[in-house]
Amino acid sequence: MPGVLLVISGPSGVGKSTVVAELRERRRFHFSVSATTRERRPDETDDVDYHFVTVDRFKHMIEDGELLEWAEYAGRYYGTPRQPVLLEIQAGNDVLLDIENQGAMQVRASWPEALLIFIAPPSLDELERRLRSRGDTPEADIAARLSVSAEQVEQARCDYDRVVTNQDVDAVTAEILDILAEHEQGTQ
Repeated sequence: MPGVLLVISGPSGVGKSTVVAELRERRRFHFSVSATTRERRPDETDDVDYHFVTVDRFKHMIEDGELLEWAEYAGRYYGTPRQPVLLEIQAGNDVLLDIENQGAMQVRASWPEALLIFIAPPSLDELERRLRSRGDTPEADIAARLSVSAEQVEQARCDYDRVVTNQDVDAVTAEILDILAEHEQGTQ
């Protein structure tokens, strides 16, 4: 039986990375390594944290259909190589993608059986508090991110299979695992 392709998305600051880490603690997932054109940071390892490629190589990957999804963000490209995902799913392994909305919609278009879950904040006030507490978001970006987040949450209700609220990491992780179990039962 093939594995499930689980896509997790949500606005910046909602706690996606924390939830994804918790999901990986509670269930075995293949976590897809993205390709990017951004520079490697000193603490990152090529082909572990990202597949670091040139812009020309990335554009060839797009043209050759090698990417399941891709997006440009802040002048850099990011994308999910298609073949490793296909191989894992065909081998019966579940694959987890932590990607932004544009990429999630590309996955929806090319892989309709994927399970798309959007993580929403409890409120925009709480999201603002989280963004400020991280200390890595410039003040000028906070208002823009909050505006985008409000639009994303509204649109997610139409575009995603489920929208879950991250009030508590343990609770939202359990909820996602329950949704995944329901999805698996429905596809058998």
